[in-house]
Formats: sequence, C-alpha cells, structure tokens
Amino acid sequence: MHSKDQICYEDYQQSADWLLSQTQHRPKVAIICGSGLGLLADALKCQDSFKYGDIPGFPQSTVHAIASSVQGHAGRLVFGELKGKTCVCMQGRFHMYEGHSLCKVTFPIRVFKLLGVETLIVTNAAGSLNDTYHCGDIMVIKDHINLPGLAGLNPLNGPNEEKFGPRFPPMSGVYDKHLRRMAFDICKSLGFAQFVQEGVYCMVGGPNFESIAEARLLHRLGVDAVGMSTAPEVLVAGHCGMRVFGLSLITNKVVKSYEDTESVNHESVLEVSKMRSETLQTLVTELVSRMDINNNTA
Repeated sequence: MHSKDQICYEDYQQSADWLLSQTQHRPKVAIICGSGLGLLADALKCQDSFKYGDIPGFPQSTVHAIASSVQGHAGRLVFGELKGKTCVCMQGRFHMYEGHSLCKVTFPIRVFKLLGVETLIVTNAAGSLNDTYHCGDIMVIKDHINLPGLAGLNPLNGPNEEKFGPRFPPMSGVYDKHLRRMAFDICKSLGFAQFVQEGVYCMVGGPNFESIAEARLLHRLGVDAVGMSTAPEVLVAGHCGMRVFGLSLITNKVVKSYEDTESVNHESVLEVSKMRSETLQTLVTELVSRMDINNNTA
C-alpha cells in the first residue's frame, strides 16, 4: 500500500490472485449480505470460505464486524454454488462509519471484478420514509441518492484507474431494469408480491439514526428508504461495468413527527432481518437461478 488511503491496481490484483489460487470457484455473481442477512451465504453449496483477515490486502474487520461475527454473519468471503451458478458472498460489509476510507469500503468490488464477476447483488437493512411501506417489506432499489457522494466523499476520488472504468461514469440506470423486472415476476410467482415495493434508497453517513428534521428533509427529496451503506459499492460496480441489483429490507419506520414517541434501535432492526431472511434468500436464489450467465470453473 502506498499510503493509508491510496490503493493501486496491483493491490486489488494481489487479493484476486490469492483468492484464485485458493479456490476452484470462478464466480460470475457477487452478493453483499446486509445487516442480519448473512444466511444467504450459508445456502451456497460446495463452499470455500475465507476470513477477511486472511486475504492479502483485504480490509480488516473492525469491532463492529467482529461483534456481528459472534452471530455468524460477518467477516468472511464465501464461494460456492447457488442453483448451479457460481457465486461469492460477503458475510459482513465494510462501513464508512467504522472509520474505513471509501477506498477500503469498496475494495472488494474491484477484487470481484478481477475474479470475473459480472453481476453484483447488494442487500441492506433500511428505515422507511415512505408512508405506505411497512416493517418487513422488501424494497427493490430503482435508484439512489448518495448524500456523502454529493458532499464530496466519493470512492472514485483521486486519479482514475482506467483499467476499471472511465473518469466520469454515468449513474443513471445503474440498477439493472431487466433484473428488477425479473425480481417482480419471481415475487408474483412465489406469492409474496404484496410486501415487495420499488423505490429510492438514500445513503447517509451514520452511525446515528436520523433526526426528525433530517428525516423530513429526505422525505421531501423523494427518498423511500434510508440506510448507511450500498451507494459506494454500487458506484464502484457501475464504474467497473457490472450489472447491479439492489434490495432493501425495511426494518423500521423512520420517525418524522415530533409527537411520535417511538425510536429505532439496532436490535429491532436485526429482529426484522431475522423474520424476513428466508424470504430474501428465496428471492435472491431464484433470481440467480434465472440469470443468463456463463458458468465455468477453473
């Protein structure tokens, strides 16, 4: 590494080369498992798993991730097969609020690109600002507002790495329309379309939940759900030319009224995640099984 925040192409290549030497799997799909959604990775067949700390050059898990790993849901890459398609799952992601630079937060995405990944599936737990949403709803992300990015905190800051993508990548249409349509078809066929929404996700820096004034501002901006992740990874995936599909699990209603005595806590977020994890796993598994990808192993 050249400095704390500067990462060069060779750093990504080092991690990718090590992983390619340790597993026969050659994934075409990468899945990032959000808060409490790590069961997705457990569904993979013929697994090879690697702790983040064992992968050369990979960002190290912080206290947050270590605490989560006690519940078995953080701090490792899991390679395996889902319905015959080769995938890699991140059980536990890196967050800006943990003190990671955005280069570190998004480091795995570029490693995935070098592994041959073509499609990124991101999942997260999010709070609802849309008055028609309910806890336990699943929101297919059609677009996002990247508040840290608008303020200049962008993982693509600094010299552009042309081997990955262009200096000024477009973000319109970054969430793949075809995959979104396919997801809704799957939800209808499986009988849970009634709690599946489509909307705009907003990333805030965290780690605090939003103040009432902040929640009202985001609501007026047209935000349907808010969380503390996802946008940086999607941005870098878009820069790399990957297809992207995103899901938010609505785990709480964001407080928008000064008269409301309710408040959100992380435990209740994890509780809703647990309740819906099986449904999310079914949806993602079916989506992957229907994807048109060339599957091969080394």
